[in-house]
Amino acid sequence: MVSERGLQVLRAIVEDYVETNEPVGSKSIVERHAFGVSAATIRNDMAQLEDEELIAAPHTSSGRVPTDKGYRVFVDHLAQVRPLSAAQRSAITAFLADPADLDDLMVRTVRVLTRLTGQVALAQYPSFARAHVTHVELVALAPTRLLVVLVTDAGGVSQRIVPLPVELDESEVGLLRAGVTELLTGRSVRRGAERVQEAGETAFGPRVDAARAALLRAVAEELAEFRQERLVMAGAATLARREHDFRGSIHPLLEAIEEQVTLLRLMSEMRVDEHGLAASIGTENAAFGLGEASIVASDYLTHSGTARVGVMGPTRMDYQSNLAAARAVARYLSRLLEEDESGR
Repeated sequence: MVSERGLQVLRAIVEDYVETNEPVGSKSIVERHAFGVSAATIRNDMAQLEDEELIAAPHTSSGRVPTDKGYRVFVDHLAQVRPLSAAQRSAITAFLADPADLDDLMVRTVRVLTRLTGQVALAQYPSFARAHVTHVELVALAPTRLLVVLVTDAGGVSQRIVPLPVELDESEVGLLRAGVTELLTGRSVRRGAERVQEAGETAFGPRVDAARAALLRAVAEELAEFRQERLVMAGAATLARREHDFRGSIHPLLEAIEEQVTLLRLMSEMRVDEHGLAASIGTENAAFGLGEASIVASDYLTHSGTARVGVMGPTRMDYQSNLAAARAVARYLSRLLEEDESGR
């Protein structure tokens, strides 16, 4: 068991190491922190921390650095997340104000988060699988081309041009519009996809039915896109600047950024605390091939539940500040989505 002072010594080691990137010794702890005890007492505390595998010596006769287990204990014992400055809060408000649409909002979210933290920023899109289709529009661009627009109550918008096997007049386009509207409007994306699959023949005749079949195939593909989890990221270049913080190669992280599936799984499986904050540190990510990276995240509220925003970087990161940034951005994102929903 680590004593209360031992936890404070661990906190000092983590904070000093994150700030200086140098192993931390007992003398520097006494000089930089007001513990009111001798360096010999601090050395005893450090010996206990080392026995618990919370700190380690990178070289003989050097100071100590936190281990992944040490970072975990540090994060778990944070009394509070460091608040953002007024300038940081203003930056979030200004950067996220008046987005053009959900895609624009999500891109802005990761850009401001990477600016605040200097890390790779990640944001899950709200899940559209439980969203409901609120509007369907068909626009004839030509006798054999339709623009199909699908809108959900969670902010999802799909636009697609569908080539048709036959020419249709305006009245026939109207028949298709009414039919697709009846299939989808007011129903969840999941149920709408089921109804499209179940749709049988109509009495419109072979010409219109051929066009309808092409249209429904396209609609089914768009609904499937709505149901897929999506992730948006920014700041991949920060990994190159921090390459010295990784013992091995940064290629696994770059591959995860490129493929996204791994990061989506990892973020979805992270366990949040009572404040909606989560951290997955170093070796805890080994199963995902990211054993040298840490991810911190915060939940934000969406129409269909919760999703997450966070940052990824080396284990030597400023967990307090990064968690604070993720939480602040998540809270503002929640408010924007709530205002958008109430304004509809």
